[in-house]
Amino acid sequence: MKYLQSIAILLLCCGMNTGVVAEQLPLNLVDGQPLAPEFNLPETNGQRHRLANYRGKPLILNFWATWCPACLAEMPSLQRAHDALAPDGISVIAINVGEDAETVAEFMQQTPVQFPLLLDENSAIAQRYPLMGLPTTFVIDAKGKLIFSALGERTWDDSALLARIRALNK
Repeated sequence: MKYLQSIAILLLCCGMNTGVVAEQLPLNLVDGQPLAPEFNLPETNGQRHRLANYRGKPLILNFWATWCPACLAEMPSLQRAHDALAPDGISVIAINVGEDAETVAEFMQQTPVQFPLLLDENSAIAQRYPLMGLPTTFVIDAKGKLIFSALGERTWDDSALLARIRALNK
């Protein structure tokens, strides 16, 4: 079963747009705005991050993998969004799905980012979120509720998108 889930995620990822996002698709409202499932995951350096530590400010939470072209294509815009939102206290976190620390560390040497890249090696946390493929990104409000979701590559530093996220900070 786990093998079939991995194949399904791979197929969905391969079908995502891997070029420049010509037109920003709207963020989808998450039905019922449930609380985001808690996590306690390490970075490649072993430092652990809990979702609860980010309460009180909005958060962009991205699920990705190094084998996913759309995931890799959107990483630079996630970094620019991080740079733009950090002064407002808004964080960006990316959770790698199903890969080990060595694989993610190799990626970081080629594509350094300043926001946390967490490891979900057995995909246990990814399975608790409503993922339909990779990349999937959630915008979580200050109370920990899933507000928006986005499947596929996005331009996260788009000014209109940043404004929507900043509006959650009020």
